[in-house]
Amino acid sequence: MSFENLGLRAELVRAVSEKGYDTPTPIQTRAIPLILEGRDLMGSAQTGTGKTAGFTLPLLQRLLESAEPHKGRRPLRALVVTPTRELAAQVAQSIDDYGRYLPLKSAVVFGGVSINPQKQQLVRGVDILVATPGRLLDHVGQRSVDLSQVELLVLDEADRMLDMGFIHDIRKLLALLPRNKQTLLFSATFSDDIKKLASGLLHSPAQVEVARRNTTAEAIRQVVHPVDKSRKRELLSYLIGSERWQQVLVFSRTKHGANRLAGQLVSDGIDAAAIHGNKSQGARTRALADFKSGKVRVLVATDIAARGLDIDQLPHVVNYDLPNVAEDYVHRIGRTGRAGRGGEAISLVCVDEAKLLADIERLIGHEIARRTIEGYEPDPAIRAEPVESGRPQNRNRPKRRRPGNGGQQAKKSAAKAADQRNHGRRAAA
Repeated sequence: MSFENLGLRAELVRAVSEKGYDTPTPIQTRAIPLILEGRDLMGSAQTGTGKTAGFTLPLLQRLLESAEPHKGRRPLRALVVTPTRELAAQVAQSIDDYGRYLPLKSAVVFGGVSINPQKQQLVRGVDILVATPGRLLDHVGQRSVDLSQVELLVLDEADRMLDMGFIHDIRKLLALLPRNKQTLLFSATFSDDIKKLASGLLHSPAQVEVARRNTTAEAIRQVVHPVDKSRKRELLSYLIGSERWQQVLVFSRTKHGANRLAGQLVSDGIDAAAIHGNKSQGARTRALADFKSGKVRVLVATDIAARGLDIDQLPHVVNYDLPNVAEDYVHRIGRTGRAGRGGEAISLVCVDEAKLLADIERLIGHEIARRTIEGYEPDPAIRAEPVESGRPQNRNRPKRRRPGNGGQQAKKSAAKAADQRNHGRRAAA
């Protein structure tokens, strides 16, 4: 199977070839023809399987084939919504790369940077817009973008948008879009929440799932190193040095933990940087660029900041802290072993995280190999301390109303708290 066989135009095939690809991946083989037919689609694939090209290529062709003459400002005809800045930038780059020989204009907007240059670009008119939900609503409020003529909507990594509490923003955006449009929804898993969202959004969708739900790529070698919590950093430095790792993505559970670990690694003589939602967009971009170029050896990231990172041939991913939510383990280690290449996922697990590890192994359907490093054996006398586990429930539900004036006050307090949370999420995006 070749890209020509999928029905793509010569300009797109040429751009794909110049990127070094000649054979479509399974998600591309199955999704591209369906999207070219105009079908709504629910797509699920492991990260690193070519999903982004799987929708950007047919999106570009659909827009080119349905283009009509227009006077003045060109209308926005395709909208791609992503949960994070890094993923938005990645998708926008894909559109630029594959659309280089097409007369289409695109733009990307997200928070953390000045809104004015974005407004100027949007006012001039673009065919395709890639955006995070919060910043897109800011542009809607300032009337720098008109969504009334959108023909094609893509919700990328919809599961993460739900996890981050963007559901209310998504509903606001959907109310501004035409009902008669083609909609593509991509998610790492087809959870019940995703199916519920899709049922009210998609019309007779085709469903493409190229990997069994919540599985991990076979090309990734997974190992657990048991170690006391107080010695994790020491063990990580030892592994990086003794194994001569040159490019390592390390996951921390918290922003503060990411900053602290990056600083400690630098003190150990290892070039490291942290990336998380509290960092400015400029700092995040520089850290990622330095990591890709080899200037920074270790990138310490939180889950939200790392979502959408596209790093070619990343050899090592380390779970310094296991994630509270088992599904995030699959997303994390999917940063390596991309496009069929090999990779290694190492988890440093202390006694506190035994339940989290059990949840992960139950999810992926097999036990992960344990290997204790000599000199770093856990102390059996240390007792486990509780670690919050599981996905937060009903994070946006107001408190139950109580009778009388106290109930009214509780309702107002809950609404104020929800507004503050939403503001924080939109700023982080």
